Amino acid sequence: MTFPYKGYAGHYLEVDLTKGIVHKKEMEKEWARLYLGGSGVASKILWERTGPKTDPLSPDNVLIVGTGPLTGSMFSPSGRMMFAARGPLTGVWAESHVGGFFGPEMKYAGFDFVIFNGRSKRPVYLFMNDGKAELKDASHLWGQETNITTQMIREGLKDPTIETAVIGPAGENGVPYSSVIVDFYRAAGRAGLGAVLGSKNVKGLAASGSLGIEAYDMDKYLEANAREMEKLSDPLWKDSLASLRKYGTTDLVAVINEIGRLPTKNHWTGFYEFADDIGPEIIAEKYRIAQEACHGCAVGCKYIIRVNDGDYPTDPIGGPEYETLMAFGSNCLNNDIESIFHLGKRCDLLGLDTISCGKTIGFAMELYEKGILTKKDTDGIELTWGNQEAQVQLVELIAKRKGIGKILANGVRKAAEQIGGDAWRYAVHVKGLEASGQDPRAHQSIGLTYATNVRGADHLRSLSSLEELGYPDIVIERFGKEKADEILDIMSPKYKGQVVWDMEDLYALVDSAVICKYATMWPPVFYFDTFVNVIPSLTGMEEWGNQKYVRQTAERISHLRRAFNHRLGVTRKEETLPPRLLKEPMPTGPAKGGLPDLDEMLDEYYEYRGCDKETGFPKETKLHELGLDFVVDELKPKGLTR
Repeated sequence: MTFPYKGYAGHYLEVDLTKGIVHKKEMEKEWARLYLGGSGVASKILWERTGPKTDPLSPDNVLIVGTGPLTGSMFSPSGRMMFAARGPLTGVWAESHVGGFFGPEMKYAGFDFVIFNGRSKRPVYLFMNDGKAELKDASHLWGQETNITTQMIREGLKDPTIETAVIGPAGENGVPYSSVIVDFYRAAGRAGLGAVLGSKNVKGLAASGSLGIEAYDMDKYLEANAREMEKLSDPLWKDSLASLRKYGTTDLVAVINEIGRLPTKNHWTGFYEFADDIGPEIIAEKYRIAQEACHGCAVGCKYIIRVNDGDYPTDPIGGPEYETLMAFGSNCLNNDIESIFHLGKRCDLLGLDTISCGKTIGFAMELYEKGILTKKDTDGIELTWGNQEAQVQLVELIAKRKGIGKILANGVRKAAEQIGGDAWRYAVHVKGLEASGQDPRAHQSIGLTYATNVRGADHLRSLSSLEELGYPDIVIERFGKEKADEILDIMSPKYKGQVVWDMEDLYALVDSAVICKYATMWPPVFYFDTFVNVIPSLTGMEEWGNQKYVRQTAERISHLRRAFNHRLGVTRKEETLPPRLLKEPMPTGPAKGGLPDLDEMLDEYYEYRGCDKETGFPKETKLHELGLDFVVDELKPKGLTR
């Protein structure tokens, strides 16, 4: 039977790396109808094909490269794609999203998903072109940095327009927080999916396509799309969009520091007195030379910078994003902006996640300050706060897994275990993933977001900006007038469980559609009605015109990703925060004295999510309601309640 829905390429690839065979298959109808695409479909595939005995870096692990129905469509923004597998850094659910142009090009080449199985005997890369795909030799690419790899692939295929997603030496060396680099400087950075590709001897993917995407009813889809775009032109959002277009995410350095949420000195505090030195104004005025946008995006938050002289000169490069400025800047007490540019560039070329890398270096600097690490341990490198030369040395050592870099390459959780003593006290992570650029002691719902996030201490599965930016009309519309005051109080834990539950389901759809999150958080204009509005006319799936169906699908995806972790042993005990963020009150800044009330928020979250409050496990009735009977069969022996 021919795949019946539009908006999709309609085919996916099964890549048996062990045998060196690529199978082209028709998209599964139920994947689209019940899980939409992207993260939703990945959750179903990974549930079926991996399990508790799957080693993340073994041939048995499955890595999924995916798009969604909105990828490459005329919806703005629609330039995103995702990678998913059991993660080498955390051992649990791992997914990472990235913008740019590769995702749309992959769909135009004829494929919605690629599923990698096994391990190749020699280095390879996958080339997709107008309905065809083949594994090509990558022996000459192995060891190359990401920019050279992309250039060599384009030269080898004699096409300078080919889009790529590739790993660098860090992924080849199995660094568990290595990234996949798209379009030279956009990164699917978190959770180490570059290492999974490296373990399979896959240097990357390349795509070139001209097949296009059809809409079920183009006239209605254009009308629906126009209604959504009108939301971005509302005067209420004028300032937010203007800031995003002017500064990109670098503006967050100033915004987040102002409320005391900027991770500083390995999360010791949330306020950095030299934030202006690494903030948006100096970057825009002194270094920025061009502006860019991902495929089909009306915002255009991406920028190109150049440093002409000094210790760290560079040709034009992309970025940096807020998280890189935070991780190598305030987090390490480094206010030398040009060194941060250099560190971000080296991470992109080596294929390292800037967040985990910067946070691991900050962790090491605090251990050095406390005397837990000494010069003897670091091969003579002085890991003093703000020492940018030491940071530069460590990035290279981590990517190569040499010297002290061999330990730090494992991330803060495993590094603390190896170092021993009190090192664990300074390891800021959840489920093994280093915390992103938010401090929950200044924003209650961030604490709950970190704790419940399926991939660890990260904000992008359920971040709420409603209370942070103050949108009373939206809060009242979504949650009711009687709850508005408490929700809008950034330091009140009340009703934050409901807010995070709601945002988690919304982001499950965003990550399955697959689109950018900006218009769902900053400003928060896209909501569940957005999918009700655009999906039916694009795909022809009429049930998606029903709000209840859309909400239920979002819940199904959220629960299946959580169930993936439960099957691996994650319970309420693991849905917590590190000691620094849970027990040490914020020492300085606007949020001084702040602490998250995690237990109260978790209880409320579990109630809305339909989970047992003691274990965090889903209730059996909830799973049956969502059509996840196959999850019941596997989790019941672990102690499901009704």
